[in-house]
Amino acid sequence: MRPTDERGVMDEDGVLKLVLVLVALWVGLEILGAILDVTFTLLGALDSIIGLIIIALIVAFLLDRI
Repeated sequence: MRPTDERGVMDEDGVLKLVLVLVALWVGLEILGAILDVTFTLLGALDSIIGLIIIALIVAFLLDRI
């Protein structure tokens, strides 16, 4: 085994491509996080709406409207 002097050597294009990929992943994860945040917010509001619908159906059933 002989030691090589090229260990860890990378040209500028390779470094720029690596940085570009990492930044693209970061932006993609931020967008995904924002979409999931909006989705869970809407689902949180949906729980309240579903609860109100269930209450209205029970009241309508008790008043013999159904």
